[in-house]
Amino acid sequence: MRKYVILRNEEKEDSLNIALETLDYIKDFGGEADIIARNLDTMREPIDVDDDVDCVIVLGGDGSILRTVRGLNSKSVPIVGVNLGHLGFLTQTEPAGIKKLVSRLMNDEYRIDERMMLEGTVTTDGKVTYSDISLNDIVISRSGISRIVKIGLYVNGELLDNYEADGVVISTPTGSTAYNLSAGGPVVCPSTHLMVVTPISPHALSARSVVLSDKDELKVVIEEIRTSPKVAYITFDGQIGRPMAPSDSVVIKKSSSPAKLIRVREESFYEVLRTKMR
Repeated sequence: MRKYVILRNEEKEDSLNIALETLDYIKDFGGEADIIARNLDTMREPIDVDDDVDCVIVLGGDGSILRTVRGLNSKSVPIVGVNLGHLGFLTQTEPAGIKKLVSRLMNDEYRIDERMMLEGTVTTDGKVTYSDISLNDIVISRSGISRIVKIGLYVNGELLDNYEADGVVISTPTGSTAYNLSAGGPVVCPSTHLMVVTPISPHALSARSVVLSDKDELKVVIEEIRTSPKVAYITFDGQIGRPMAPSDSVVIKKSSSPAKLIRVREESFYEVLRTKMR
């Protein structure tokens, strides 16, 4: 790898100094790079990078990685993260390890993990109103307090179940350690290709997570909203929220474009899981 984009989260303290330090290391190793500053906590606009860019180095946390993946709009450019956040589950190093990271990238001492993504298409009154992609999860949840939403789940056109709950999380293997885990869902190795459906605080003892094939097509129908106002919300990677009304639906399936995350660490997923998640 020789050409880079250094994407810094301008909301993170010291991100400019770290970006300049990273740029110096890349130049010392004979590479070239541009620095782009974005508010990766709230960014909605796409990230425009040249087609000959070999790698995007993201200075931020897991949220910055998620926004970068979506901001690149399915461009097939690998991403590697430097953790300036808290958990850093998706990142590969802390700021102190940037020089070693750059050295490995420049010497092709890395691997690229292709992570499954989800594609969701929202329909209202028979018309498509919104579509988006996500690396972690797609969540449909209630908007009010102390009331529930009734949700119908269909797999390949066949009814799977009806949930009365606070909502439902549809997770990728990468996102299984995020909201899915908090809602009681299983941890899944990120190299697998599948979907996990986990109800959020279901009003039933029998409601449990369901694992689906990556070839399945899931349809979630809002059957009833018992909150006031009668609005539910769909979010993609916890970042983009859109209102949904009774009878609205979303079709969720595997995206045709995987995310490409660079891995330079020698630790296995299970070691990272044990360390990060305690």
